[in-house]
Amino acid sequence: MNAPGTLNGGNAAGFRYFDILMALFVAVLLISNIASTKIVTLWKFTFDGGTILFPLSYIFGDVLTEVYGYRRTRRVIWTGFFAALMMSLILWLVQLMPPADGWTNQEAYESLIGFIPRIVMASLVAYFTGEFVNSWLLSRLKVKTEGKYLWIRTIGSTLAGEGIDTLLFTLIAFWGVLPHDLLLTVLISNYLFKCSVEILFTPATYALVGFLKRKEQTDVYDRGISYNPFRF
Repeated sequence: MNAPGTLNGGNAAGFRYFDILMALFVAVLLISNIASTKIVTLWKFTFDGGTILFPLSYIFGDVLTEVYGYRRTRRVIWTGFFAALMMSLILWLVQLMPPADGWTNQEAYESLIGFIPRIVMASLVAYFTGEFVNSWLLSRLKVKTEGKYLWIRTIGSTLAGEGIDTLLFTLIAFWGVLPHDLLLTVLISNYLFKCSVEILFTPATYALVGFLKRKEQTDVYDRGISYNPFRF
């Protein structure tokens, strides 16, 4: 087990599961961006389709920060950022290219996939801000509580991060597109749904964190580090 504030081996090469978590984190982000083009209703909640999966990115963010520390999580957040940006640019480029003769789905593409650049822009701004707030707060609370009360740290950091994320995403993605009453409904529903998922998944988060700490033989405490999100 590493001493508090140290890293195992200095890079991710010494870990068995870090790359898997990073891949899942990025996959969740990209799938959520595409699914967000549809507004859905589930029970009493009304939200964009990406909300079904997106809360998992915060759970992965919690697990990554708790086990591997803020500095490695920062690299994962940036990896997701550039992957989503690349996806958006490619989809936009394909939209601009002339359709082949006999292919009659250009309007359908533009009405659905063509909306994605704005969704991804909203997602990037909201995701960047919310994920770093989530990771920073969980990291600081871990040091303050000396590693105790994981449930308070995961839920508390998610309430803050998801609040900022949901507000920025909803306003950037849907302002001027949705009626104000529906916009408010989506905002509130998104936030409540995301936070509910975090709370419900707390036992699974505990189990995954415990598993990774045992298998990876690491438990990072971020003492004396830089929290600058632009520093690698």
